[in-house]
Amino acid sequence: MPTSSKRLSGIIPSGKDGWEVHFEAWKRKEAGEPIIVLSVGDHDFDTPGETVEACVAALRTGHHHYTQLPGVPRLREAMARASTRCTGVETSAAEALVTPGGQLALYAAVQGTLDRGDHAVVVAPYYATYPGTFRAAEADFTVVEAEAADGFQPRAEAIEAALKPNTRAILINTPNNPTGAIYSRESLEAIAELCVRHDLWLLSDEVYWTLGGGHHISPRALPGMAERTLVINSMSKSHGMTGWRMGWLTGPESMISLLVSLNLVTTYGLTGFIQQAAAEALENDYGVKQIADTYNGRRKVFLDEVRGLNNVTVRGSEGGMYVMLDIRAVEPDCEKFAWALLEAEKLAVMPGSSFGDAAAGHIRVSLCQPDDVLLEAATRLRRFASSYRSKAA
Repeated sequence: MPTSSKRLSGIIPSGKDGWEVHFEAWKRKEAGEPIIVLSVGDHDFDTPGETVEACVAALRTGHHHYTQLPGVPRLREAMARASTRCTGVETSAAEALVTPGGQLALYAAVQGTLDRGDHAVVVAPYYATYPGTFRAAEADFTVVEAEAADGFQPRAEAIEAALKPNTRAILINTPNNPTGAIYSRESLEAIAELCVRHDLWLLSDEVYWTLGGGHHISPRALPGMAERTLVINSMSKSHGMTGWRMGWLTGPESMISLLVSLNLVTTYGLTGFIQQAAAEALENDYGVKQIADTYNGRRKVFLDEVRGLNNVTVRGSEGGMYVMLDIRAVEPDCEKFAWALLEAEKLAVMPGSSFGDAAAGHIRVSLCQPDDVLLEAATRLRRFASSYRSKAA
């Protein structure tokens, strides 16, 4: 048979990526083992009922035909208002592109800013799909590690050192997945100054903005940045809609207009009744406060239980849906630690190395379980970490 394209086969290189722990945990849980799965970022609760009912109503009233390529006007207007709140910059509907999830918004941003052979800088720890998204664009990239000792705050001087003559963009994520770090104004101002001085695009993944405890700052609001920032956003985390695949990209109208062509050759428009439900959810903030309060509470519950645990240090963890724990003093190999934790305590977490070298020696703990489960998980983790050295010996 004919061979596949190099473009496709190069998106995900062969080799381990750390997700094996998660897949094994799910397999065992489905087989009946009492495993606590804290390795994935999907809510343990359903989409708010008001959103579901809005979707049913839209379906029953005929919203199941082709839709406009950039998104239905009502939804683009709602997303523009949400972008104004998220970024602090007055945003029009023409500056918002509806996409099937935040991942497609990221894909559009990369496709819109880099040609084959162009270069980008990716700040790590990063969300797992970032490298593959650049490979899909046949673009080169350099990973710059934000250090644990700095609370995973990025350093502009390290980013600048990684720039090349063909660098076109920088990609950041705040609040950060996997660390939970919220980038400070000082960090973002230094990156913004770099982008303006070198005439670069800034791709800013802000899908966790409502889970930042009110401390989120969008670089789009900084001087000179509205014209060069593309903000990736999603309703998955903020509105409890992970499976609905509803995201959007915010940026200069000229870029958004060009990216409509990408929808032409990929999605050819999104599902009408889902867009109507998403618009209503945005207009009424269905679930937003409750979800934010839930994760703020869960973060406190879990951290209160693990703070003071010998040889384990909390890093980042100010926002989002995750806690990042530095376990290097217990076991430098975080993948080995995660496997041993799964075997001994039936607790699944993600090895930090899955998200870049900066998070090696850490574990990411998802907060997507109720308080009682998180408390039990903390007990299992405490017991395991406290006895790990003697077991290893």
